[in-house]
Amino acid sequence: MKNIIPIIISCLLAFNSSQAEEKPFRLFILSGQSNMQGMKPEAGFVPEAKKLFSESEVGYIKIAKGGRPIRLWVKEWNSIAEKHKLSPRIESTIFYQPILDQYAKITAKHPKIASVTFCWMQGERDAKENLSAAYSDAMKQLIANLRKDLKQPKMYFVIGRLSDHLKESHKSWTAVRKSQVNVSKDDPLGAWIDCDDLNNKTGKDGNVHDDLHYTKEGYALLGKRYARQAKLLIDGKKPSHNGRPE
Repeated sequence: MKNIIPIIISCLLAFNSSQAEEKPFRLFILSGQSNMQGMKPEAGFVPEAKKLFSESEVGYIKIAKGGRPIRLWVKEWNSIAEKHKLSPRIESTIFYQPILDQYAKITAKHPKIASVTFCWMQGERDAKENLSAAYSDAMKQLIANLRKDLKQPKMYFVIGRLSDHLKESHKSWTAVRKSQVNVSKDDPLGAWIDCDDLNNKTGKDGNVHDDLHYTKEGYALLGKRYARQAKLLIDGKKPSHNGRPE
């Protein structure tokens, strides 16, 4: 009997290990410019994602850098710009390949990924450079490229809409905001989140203003909204229509 006990324990450990390996893995790709760079996943996104996907293992890749235009992710940018009669920009897509590289490392450990969701927070630079005419096409191309190169044709995506830092009088800023919502609505696997309430800061004069960057609490809520919209998409439900999922 004594010799049997270690065998039973070993079998139980092996069973538990097997169960852990079978746990679904949900991968999130967080990318964009400064407001994505400023979002600390562990402060809002990760806790919310773990709560919502309690039966799964959650992981993420983060590739973000402040002040960068979408063309640094989209190799087809020059042809898109030409289509919209914009000047071409000869630059390398330095933020795209790192996504593929990090994804390869993840899949080496988790070959069977249950879902991939691309979370995007970018557009300020394009709006300020008055490149809004090409933004929808560039965004669609980026999503298509990722689905192809990651071999994830059913990749979900959630776009963070530009905040109300610049008002309706800024035509390019307003146009990018509309593009981000329209791109998400035109794709059954897409959603958007509202950021207008994430950047309310009180200045030295005591007045509240809509800053370019978000508050600490705003970044945490940004992460939670990404996770919540992703959960709705993955469950086959309609995402929050106002970009503020509860």
